[in-house]
Amino acid sequence: MSEVKPSGLQVGAAPGPLPLAGFRVVEFTHMVMGPTCGLVLADLGAEVIKVEPISGDNTRKLMGSGSGFFPMFNRNKKSIALNLQTVEGREIALKLVATADVVSENFKPGTMAKLGLGYAALSKLNEKLVYVSHKGFLPGPYDHRTALDEVVQMMGGLAYMTGRPGDPLRAGTSVNDIMGGMFGAIGAMAALMQRMHTGKGQEVQSALFENNIFLVAQHMMQFAVTGKAAAPMPSRISAWGIYDVFNLSGGEQVFLAVVSDTQWAVFCDAFGFADLKADPGLATNNLRVGARDWLMPLLRERLASHTLAGLSDIFEKNGLPFAPITAPHELYGDPHLHQTGGLAPVVLPDGPRAGQTARAPLLPITLDGARPGVRLNPPKLGEHSRAVLAGLGYSEADIQRLLDQGVIGAPDLATA
Repeated sequence: MSEVKPSGLQVGAAPGPLPLAGFRVVEFTHMVMGPTCGLVLADLGAEVIKVEPISGDNTRKLMGSGSGFFPMFNRNKKSIALNLQTVEGREIALKLVATADVVSENFKPGTMAKLGLGYAALSKLNEKLVYVSHKGFLPGPYDHRTALDEVVQMMGGLAYMTGRPGDPLRAGTSVNDIMGGMFGAIGAMAALMQRMHTGKGQEVQSALFENNIFLVAQHMMQFAVTGKAAAPMPSRISAWGIYDVFNLSGGEQVFLAVVSDTQWAVFCDAFGFADLKADPGLATNNLRVGARDWLMPLLRERLASHTLAGLSDIFEKNGLPFAPITAPHELYGDPHLHQTGGLAPVVLPDGPRAGQTARAPLLPITLDGARPGVRLNPPKLGEHSRAVLAGLGYSEADIQRLLDQGVIGAPDLATA
């Protein structure tokens, strides 16, 4: 069994069933975007059945920056390994879809239709079906292109805004894949709500490029309002007088912000900067923005001797915004994440540490004061093939025959 008991009262402790309990989702997804949609629906209580090829989702085997994809985005799901290139494999998929409320996929345009698993075909089989497609682009002139998160960041203005002028830089995580999957989940839940009134499902589409445009929309609207193009973030004209990273004693760094006139007075009092507080040329935020050329070097010089711990303590006691510069792996030691139940144990299904326990971040929401927790570990390949087929009415003899013929896969349970 891969059931996991939530750790702490705040994880998975909400009374009653989760919001999506009783809904079945069948996902034909890989990489990040599609699996993120399934993760959200699964964490909120849906039964999510992940249909994998016999060889498994390729993200099970990724190394480097992709090695965390599968264990992060596939918890609370069941896995069935299925050869969709066989007639019987496609028959199983159709039987499974007939029991589903939602189907989610993120293959190239036309792939699912060629397998007889496109929306046009499946909506005839199950008119209540909500079908979520995650693509690179919504229908239009670009929809034939192959897209990746980095591709749309480059063409969609995000890399331009993140990097220095002339040096575009992708964001440091799969922002469009993750957020695009979230929008797919939002669309799925909206379609399920509408189905309550119409009795019918519909197709939902989410796309990387359009998601990226939503992310940079504030900069587009900045141009619409001001008539001036937004500068890349490293060279932008800051809206705030103090909104920067400072180097401290011992080589440590911290981000400090003073974004209001009230905060400026508190900041000056906290550090004994009476001369700056009394300077009429620094009395308002806009004046401080205009004085940044000389103000920032002065503040950097005055704060450089502080330690991170000492300066953070002053900022926290005075209610001023600050942040230590933290690498992702260092978050495992974050006391807030631990005390609020933001990290939950999962058993790694693949890779050199398969079978070992790691802690994964939960959805950043609470429901009735509790974080939706981990009910199922990220599944082993084909871990639930036998159980899912049995639920569809296949006998043990049928299941064993399908296994022997390579129509289904359950490598770890083949002799169970």
